[in-house]
Amino acid sequence: MKTAVSIPDEVFEEAERLAKRMKRSRSEIFSRALAEYIARHTPDRVTEAMNRTLAELDETTDPFTIAAGARTLGRAEW
Repeated sequence: MKTAVSIPDEVFEEAERLAKRMKRSRSEIFSRALAEYIARHTPDRVTEAMNRTLAELDETTDPFTIAAGARTLGRAEW
């Protein structure tokens, strides 16, 4: 999708230099930057994705796993 935005000249110039250094298009630089910004400011999306994944996993725990976890936690310094 094409869009037009206004940004300060110094931000544009830094993005231009970065794009050249990384051998990427400006569009890719701006798109990745915006995607990263969105990800950092919507942590609930990450939590929801992790919760969905965990819900799909088998939650039964065998005795070996319980004992191994207890041993590991017992040795950990808190």
